Amino acid sequence: MKATIKTQGRQFAVSVGDVLILNRYPDTVAGNIVEITDVLSAGEGADFKVGTPLLAGAKVTAKILENKRGDKVIVFKKKKRKGMERKRGHRQELSVIKIESIVAA
Repeated sequence: MKATIKTQGRQFAVSVGDVLILNRYPDTVAGNIVEITDVLSAGEGADFKVGTPLLAGAKVTAKILENKRGDKVIVFKKKKRKGMERKRGHRQELSVIKIESIVAA
């Protein structure tokens, strides 16, 4: 069974067993179960359903495998002939999740 979900401001096409890396879910630790109720479409073959915009009663459960930080991104700004240079870094907080089950109501 496949589903299209909306979480953390992005849309993903998922099936059971998929591993995703997303922005961190707040107040979670590794091993927690997350229910995603923003399901846009779900099913397979003749049982495929599309919501308008969401599918009522459908949900996707996922397990958080780990919370980590992404690679460092360097932001460097410089203005020519002014002597202005600025260097800043950023590391995004991420969650690695595994899709456990898909329920299409």
